[in-house]
Amino acid sequence: MTDTEQHSPATDPALLDALREHVQGALPTTIADLSALVRLPSVSWSAFDPANVRASAEAVADLARSTGVFGADDVRIVRSAVSGATADVVDGSDGELGQPAVLAVRPARNGKPTVMLYAHHDVQPQGDDALWETPPFEPTLRGDRLYGRGASDDKAGVMTHIASLRAVHAQFGDDLDLGVVLFVEGEEEFGSRSFRTFLREQKEHLAADVIVVADSDNWSTEVPSITVSLRGNVTFKLTLTTLEHASHSGMFGGAAPDAMIPMVKLLSSLHDDDGSVAVEGLTSYEADVPDRSDDELAKDAALLEGVRPVGRGPVLSRMWFQPSITVTGMNVPSVANASNTLLPTVSARVSVRVAPGQPATEAYAAVERHLRAHVPFGAKLEISEPDAGDGFLVDTAGWAVQEARTAMAEGWGNQAVEQGIGGSIPFVSDLAAEFPEAQILVTGVEDPDTRAHSPNESQHLGVLHRAIASETILLARLATRG
Repeated sequence: MTDTEQHSPATDPALLDALREHVQGALPTTIADLSALVRLPSVSWSAFDPANVRASAEAVADLARSTGVFGADDVRIVRSAVSGATADVVDGSDGELGQPAVLAVRPARNGKPTVMLYAHHDVQPQGDDALWETPPFEPTLRGDRLYGRGASDDKAGVMTHIASLRAVHAQFGDDLDLGVVLFVEGEEEFGSRSFRTFLREQKEHLAADVIVVADSDNWSTEVPSITVSLRGNVTFKLTLTTLEHASHSGMFGGAAPDAMIPMVKLLSSLHDDDGSVAVEGLTSYEADVPDRSDDELAKDAALLEGVRPVGRGPVLSRMWFQPSITVTGMNVPSVANASNTLLPTVSARVSVRVAPGQPATEAYAAVERHLRAHVPFGAKLEISEPDAGDGFLVDTAGWAVQEARTAMAEGWGNQAVEQGIGGSIPFVSDLAAEFPEAQILVTGVEDPDTRAHSPNESQHLGVLHRAIASETILLARLATRG
């Protein structure tokens, strides 16, 4: 996971200058279109209004038509079943259908390759409005950053594809022989529940030689990254019950175990004293990583003064290649509503990041064995609502990676760093399983200060510009590839 010197031949200088000019000239329009998308509160979670996600899909479909790459009938809004039913064009029907995706297809001609461009137009909930410096769905420019929910994750990814296609069409017009599949999902932030169904049902339209997933991070605002490893994930709800009903803590406390006591002890058993995961059967992946100090980690992760990092080994190995376990929520009375009672039941939401290379099902089984073996005081344990997704390791030997390295060097002015990501994008392994011959490139528009999923999410506009330039160069190289 280091800087690489491997590149394919440089892009023709005249073509390169023309592409850069197209991207630069269109940048104000690109930023305006991104701002319009940010104004749509397209939260895909079931508790939010689905009309906003549909409006976002319609806006993305209009943007796809505006590129000139696709005919009017080549752009569709599609919903697929969460399980079992058949995908169809949106007709307002309800039921077990996922959120609307946008699919646009231009077939390849004259032996040229086909590239699939993936992004997602749904966003995370905004969370506590009081933590935002400006309204989350009112795009606000401060300095060189555009603030708003989804401004980066992943509506900037959507606009990277749109702007790149516009620039390529401006250069090649109707003579473009490159095959293009634009796939903009509508429920990535809600677990991509209909993703596998969509892949199966649309497989003929989605087939591609190269898949570009614009949903990842960059090393910095000046240095791009190609993401070559992703951790998998396992999440579930853990419930412990010890009493048939709540009881007075003064009368029975000290003898009767309330559910919080075994929950605290059980969750504590998941980690060693230094914070490393202590679950037998969870594996790590071995690979070299760039240096990053504990001080840099403290700054990037916003550790309070005096707080020490957890785990052992190189910092980036801990973040990219080792498992981690986080308790992301608990069902207990709030401090304001607390009473002097023994709690009969306590639930926690547990999130496990799985090292690349270990199947998520295997990791889930290891965690479940650990929990059942360590539950204290005979508490009744229930594990429910499980969800799992595999990690991914990119094969960096393919020609598409070499093309991407050259395009990034020419678009950014710096060589790309191959990096791992501590987060998970489970659908990447689904893409690899459905299209095993395709070469997958995981790129993105984020940087260390983006704060995706958090209040005050933002997109660095210089990064956006360079990401569009790189993807435009990549598409042009694929279009002229022998």
